[in-house]
Amino acid sequence: MDYNFTEIEKKWQARWAAEKTFRAENTSSKPKYYVLDMFPYPSGAGLHVGHPLGYIASDIFSRYKRHKGFNVLHPMGYDSFGLPAEQYAIQTGQHPALTTEQNIARYREQMDKIGFSYDWDREVRTSDPEYYKWTQWIFIQLFNSWYNPRAKKAEDLSTLIHIFETEGFKGLSHDILTSDIEHELNGFTPAEWKTFDEKRRNDILMNFRLAYLGEAYVNWCPAMGTVLANDEVKDGVSERGGYPVERKLMKQWSMRITVYAQRLLDGLDKIDWTDSLKEAQRNWIGRSEGSSLRFSLKDREGSIEVFTTRPDTIFGVSFVTLAPEHELVDQITTAEQKKAVDEYVAFAKNRSERERQADVTKISGVFTGAYVGHPFTRKPIPVWVGDYVLAGYGTGAVMAVPAHDTRDHKFAGHFGLPRPQVIEPAAAHSFEEDAWGEKEGKLINSDFLNGLDVKAAIKKAIEEIEKLGIGKGKVNYRLRDAVFGRQRYWGEPIPIYYKNGIPHALSYEELPLRLPEVDKYLPTEDGEPPLARANNWKYKGEFDYETTTMPGWAGSSWYFLRYMDAKNDKEFVSKETADYWQNVDLYLGGSEHATGHLLYVRFWTMFLFDRGYINVEEPAKKLINQGMIQGTSCLVYRINGTQKIVSAGLKDKYETTPIHIDVNFADNNAVDIDKLKAWRDDFANAEFELESGKLICGNQVEKMGKRYHNAVNPDDMCNKFGADTLRLYEMFLGPLELSKPWNTNGITGVSGFLKKLWRLFYKDGNFVVNNEAPNKDELKTLHKTIKKITDDIERFSFNTSVSNFMICVNELTDLKCNKKEILEPLLVLISPYAPHITEELWEHLGHKESIAYASFPLFNEEHVKETSFSYPVSFNGKVRFNVEFDLSLSKEDVEKEVLTLEQTNNYLEGKAAKKVIVVPGRIINIVV
Repeated sequence: MDYNFTEIEKKWQARWAAEKTFRAENTSSKPKYYVLDMFPYPSGAGLHVGHPLGYIASDIFSRYKRHKGFNVLHPMGYDSFGLPAEQYAIQTGQHPALTTEQNIARYREQMDKIGFSYDWDREVRTSDPEYYKWTQWIFIQLFNSWYNPRAKKAEDLSTLIHIFETEGFKGLSHDILTSDIEHELNGFTPAEWKTFDEKRRNDILMNFRLAYLGEAYVNWCPAMGTVLANDEVKDGVSERGGYPVERKLMKQWSMRITVYAQRLLDGLDKIDWTDSLKEAQRNWIGRSEGSSLRFSLKDREGSIEVFTTRPDTIFGVSFVTLAPEHELVDQITTAEQKKAVDEYVAFAKNRSERERQADVTKISGVFTGAYVGHPFTRKPIPVWVGDYVLAGYGTGAVMAVPAHDTRDHKFAGHFGLPRPQVIEPAAAHSFEEDAWGEKEGKLINSDFLNGLDVKAAIKKAIEEIEKLGIGKGKVNYRLRDAVFGRQRYWGEPIPIYYKNGIPHALSYEELPLRLPEVDKYLPTEDGEPPLARANNWKYKGEFDYETTTMPGWAGSSWYFLRYMDAKNDKEFVSKETADYWQNVDLYLGGSEHATGHLLYVRFWTMFLFDRGYINVEEPAKKLINQGMIQGTSCLVYRINGTQKIVSAGLKDKYETTPIHIDVNFADNNAVDIDKLKAWRDDFANAEFELESGKLICGNQVEKMGKRYHNAVNPDDMCNKFGADTLRLYEMFLGPLELSKPWNTNGITGVSGFLKKLWRLFYKDGNFVVNNEAPNKDELKTLHKTIKKITDDIERFSFNTSVSNFMICVNELTDLKCNKKEILEPLLVLISPYAPHITEELWEHLGHKESIAYASFPLFNEEHVKETSFSYPVSFNGKVRFNVEFDLSLSKEDVEKEVLTLEQTNNYLEGKAAKKVIVVPGRIINIVV
């Protein structure tokens, strides 16, 4: 019987589906283990061979854990709301649901072909109303909750109302305020609260709700008619389509993630995530300690509030800089400066915050014409606008201390502003060249701070600021509240309606609020979101619904919970089920989600924990970021100014332009010229200069995708080599967490390994496995492999596992081992990596049950212990030959044995040995 991977893989994929082999139970006496892949967005292009890398790794570990006796939950679903489907709908008029359904069908077909051990009964789709019903339900919980700083957790809004009814509100000094509420709120008494009408109460509560309607700066794309997330904008244009994007202050639904900033930071110390990912989140949250401080405006009422981590440098302030988006810019700019300021603001505020943070070489700004008074000296200080200040950090204003801050130093140098020194550096330093930003040195030119070291001066400065009532010590975070609303069609409707201008949440019984039908998927003519196009779409036929939809990250912020209880129509997850599965034990996905999805899912998990719906604060205990499989592009070379293509080895003779071609046209770098000619018109009539009758292409490693024509379809690999070969080869390419290039030429070696494995069971079409007892060499090979594979899997070192399998099969082949006692456990070892061939051979060994639940082989150290040693035998220190002796022999016995050997007598040449030195298990030296 030959190894026919096509038939074998079809057979087992069908059987796994029919028998629901990988179904997880929500109650079990086995220990639980939850393995999760990051939600894929199903695109029309389908999967290329880079996409399954993480899925294969998670599947190996899932199968391994089943072998180890765990009840494994390994689900899969789709992040099926998304901008690409909507853009396609805008272009073609086809409903995004239809496009999405087609894409999902394609993804499912491809994933089934690779043989993943998913529990498909738990599949979820974020665009399914039965799923987004619960996303809407969570939104309502957030809308009806606030964060109580006293209890340090989220609570129902009724507890805040109770405080208002019994204590009133004491304004900015009240301990129920959180650090993210930075605008002034007027205080009121309990009696006054009772007199407020519904609108006034709602306006006050909106400052505390975790899901709230407020003004926020957003990335507005006029051409697309929607708000874009930061990661959807690059160099001031939309990543999709390349349309201009501007920063715009808009009324938006937002999530008050900032109240969780400290808990999100503290939680990083409790989870096993990669250091680089945790550092990315720490930097994004950006905790800093310092002081707020108000600079009174000259010649008008009001003040500019800044946050500074260096209040000790207050006497070194020579100007104040506002972010272009700051609300005071327009109010304080003088008539003489208005034109210059307006032009600068229009330019600067449309650059993304990421661009402005990254670009430290360009210095730009403009003077507003306004001044503030120094808080202590009362001297006038000019107010500038500069795009190095971000509206999203602190108060959107900074006190500039050019002698002690690098960006302020460059700004002052560029515009000729003073740079007063207030710290005597602890080391030699040139203030002309750069600022002294270290927190070391003695204060000078600083009134009551003179002579203090920096740390003492910071403390003293805060004391004086608070004493004068012009600010207070505080902790600040770079993290901003998450803008939630999107002006799109294809997303979860926000379950809000408006009555007398006041937002009200739907009742739970009224969910899901389904997407309405619209005539077009574009914004309305007056700029309203696409949902505003829906006819007669009103709450109870009377009140307007919210017409923005939720962002893509909404549905993916809780999907790990829905997998636990995917068919529950009464709750998003039952308490009993959530208590059993708790959180994800192993999560695999890309590091590009560090400050997006992975931050939001932690936020929503902490919130649901606070409200008592789940019993864990973190979504995943361990997270691994898989690397990227890069494409090996194929390039042909056109002689400039001609239609002639030259082979790669000849291109240096000419001036040429490289052109990417479809990698599927080349086999071992030899291009199929007929396919190339048929591919594009410019190749149809081209001339070709060949090497030895072949057109050889060049290679270049780069990102895999359509742009470079280097995407390799996993279907093609499965059809040509088999899914097991593809799985093994993806792991064999290199360490999981590193990026590595794909090279189809290398896959044949892995294919050959599986054929060699098959030949241990079949020879000349006959089944040759026998029940003979294994010898010590065979047991040694097996148990050496058991140890290595167990260690490899536990360390997620899957590439070395494949190498060890190859070594093992080679050794067993050399030993001519066809013994069931060796081959049966070997199949279980290989099963997580190559499940189809191992299932087939397992059945041929006489098993009726799937190999998926067979016990993982246990390592027995006795079988790898050495019982003999090949001693190097030396004469007067020179090694002459080796001889093997049992390690149980004593030194005396070894000495006797070695002296009886014919080889020894040949080297003694009739002489007597003066001395025999034996070091057990190491060496024998005969002194002549």
